[in-house]
Amino acid sequence: MAVSLRLTNTLTRRTEPFTPLTPGKASIYCCGVTVYDLCHLGHARSYINWDVLRRYLIWRGLEVTFVQNFTDIDDKILKRAGEENSSMTEVSERNIASFHQDMDALGILRPDRMPRATQCLDGIRALIGELEAKGAAYSAEGDVYFAVMKHAGYGKLSGRDLSEQQDNAAGRVADAEEARKQHPFDFALWKGAKPGEPSFPSPWGEGRPGWHIECSAMVRAELGDTIDIHLGGADLVFPHHENEIAQSEAATGQDLARVWMHNGMVNVGGQKMSKSLGNFTTIRALLESGVSAMTLRLFVLQAHYRKPLDFTAEALEAAATGWKGLNAALSLGDRHGESLGWSTAAPLTEGAMNADGGPADTALVELEQRFISAMDDDLNSSGGLAVLFDLAKPLRALANRLERGEDAALPEPELKDLEGRWQLLRHLAAVLGLRSEAEAATSLDDGAIDAAIAARKAAKAAKDYAEADRIRDELAAQGVELIDKPGGVTEWIRA
Repeated sequence: MAVSLRLTNTLTRRTEPFTPLTPGKASIYCCGVTVYDLCHLGHARSYINWDVLRRYLIWRGLEVTFVQNFTDIDDKILKRAGEENSSMTEVSERNIASFHQDMDALGILRPDRMPRATQCLDGIRALIGELEAKGAAYSAEGDVYFAVMKHAGYGKLSGRDLSEQQDNAAGRVADAEEARKQHPFDFALWKGAKPGEPSFPSPWGEGRPGWHIECSAMVRAELGDTIDIHLGGADLVFPHHENEIAQSEAATGQDLARVWMHNGMVNVGGQKMSKSLGNFTTIRALLESGVSAMTLRLFVLQAHYRKPLDFTAEALEAAATGWKGLNAALSLGDRHGESLGWSTAAPLTEGAMNADGGPADTALVELEQRFISAMDDDLNSSGGLAVLFDLAKPLRALANRLERGEDAALPEPELKDLEGRWQLLRHLAAVLGLRSEAEAATSLDDGAIDAAIAARKAAKAAKDYAEADRIRDELAAQGVELIDKPGGVTEWIRA
């Protein structure tokens, strides 16, 4: 692709042209969820934004490799397992299945690969060993810490000043862990085993990896030493991403990522939506309350990905109204194409999202170029949506007349123009992951069905039978019948 796409790089604090390491390809790593609970709207905001980035790069002709991890070793998971009298594995598996179900519902493309921390232990131990051999890490009573003072670039992502932080820490009463550290910002690469907790063998004794080293090892294993783009929420800049950079670059001597992108937070009453504050709304609860998945996508995409997003009932209602109009326009050809003499194309898929062979009509070319210009400007999705609404306006008016049963006979040139607008609308809407309700209802693929069955199985294992029944009923409403067989096997057929 021509270098016209510009992205804001947290590392340089500038909006810069995007130039892939390998022409025609893009390697992307996205920090995934810690699987101890259902995902909330803050997660939806992040993964919808990055789904659009991925779709847009594909549409512009790049071969994208998109990797997103699961953190399945964590204190929060262990705490939840203790509360439920279950295991770390049971909690993780249930929430991984629920994650897939929620992301599928929102129309988010599945990552190419989704590694788990528990599956990358060899790589984690090897990376820690390299850091220790280079003098960038040290062991202390079964723990291993990264020595931040040994990495000259520490603080370059977040702008933190180590000497200032050292001064601020002077005189502070340290706990046992702090007393073992050489510097207050030193962070754990390996944590010694605690009684009653799962642990894994290592050269430093039984224990488990720290959070930051997990992502560094998974990036390296899946994509190599240096990648094009690293993604996450703004709350991950420090310490998570700062620490990833420090340990990866200390080990390899290479840049971990060329571009670092961070989405803004979802706010409720002026505070960041988070599980720790208890002010979160889960994706599942929103969808079950009657909010459509496409309304949620529209709500998220109306704001620039780097800006805060205020969650209010009024804003959600406005998005629902906007989606109602867009949906009417997107559905026009499917509902009335035959009577209008239009050729109704098959539903657009990831493979069909290619900018080659765009519209020939001058007015439509200009609209498509407006869309490209907006999206090239640091993924200005609100500007892209403005083009969709412009395309939709006359289509919506025609749809309303036809739905009222009015005669909508129009001159052939006008009908041809409207058909071209509808095809372009569908094409550009697919780049933003927006699809008509009629199209969405027929697009439940095998992977989504399998994810729902896995979530139902996990719910039954947790004795949450109401949730298991809800999943069965939801699939039935979409024409999928489940058949439970002996041995815990569930098969399905399309009704």
